Amino acid sequence: MDRLWNRIAVRAASLGLLAVGLTGGIALGQDQRTQARGDRAGLVAQADAEEVRLVKERQGEHAATRAYQREAEGEAATKAAAAAAAAAGRAHTLEVRAAAARAAARSTSSGATVAYTGPIPSSCGQYSGNRATGCALMVSAGFAISQFPCLDKLWTRESGWNHRASNAGSGAYGIPQALPGSKMGSVAADWKTNPATQITWGLGYIKGRYKTPCGAWSHSESTGSY
Repeated sequence: MDRLWNRIAVRAASLGLLAVGLTGGIALGQDQRTQARGDRAGLVAQADAEEVRLVKERQGEHAATRAYQREAEGEAATKAAAAAAAAAGRAHTLEVRAAAARAAARSTSSGATVAYTGPIPSSCGQYSGNRATGCALMVSAGFAISQFPCLDKLWTRESGWNHRASNAGSGAYGIPQALPGSKMGSVAADWKTNPATQITWGLGYIKGRYKTPCGAWSHSESTGSY
């Protein structure tokens, strides 16, 4: 009887251990599966975060590229506008020169006086005719308006501002009394009939020899000529 109970006890203990083992195995398997799911979830989250980072980087790169393209397009448009404005300015200048050349050719062939069509600044508004032209060209040449009274007195003495004034004895001609008059041909071929051509040459002559109209007038006062 004792041996029977002992065998029963051993079997019961064995069954208990087996049950404990099975329970532990089940729990361990569940833990392993839970850990595996956690690991997979972590990897998925890490992959998602990496993808988000890459997407943001690509978006940043695309934004930078678009900004660079807009800047380049803006610079190109600005340069194109500047080039167009410069071309238009050159075309206008060429047209003005061509018109002046045509007027000079007509004047040379007909002997008619070439009218001045340039702007007259307000500081020269008190003058008229060749004096107004002389004042405007003097200011345009870089002389101060305060120099014009000297120029006015100088060329009033020389020619009375008559662009056809001719000195039969010396051969001097025009408003500045260039000697000979053909010197003024260095400015334009219409020097006989164009007051602006004569004045332009005269201002260059004064600047080269006397620096200013008042310097030329002072010399003329001292010697009787300039």
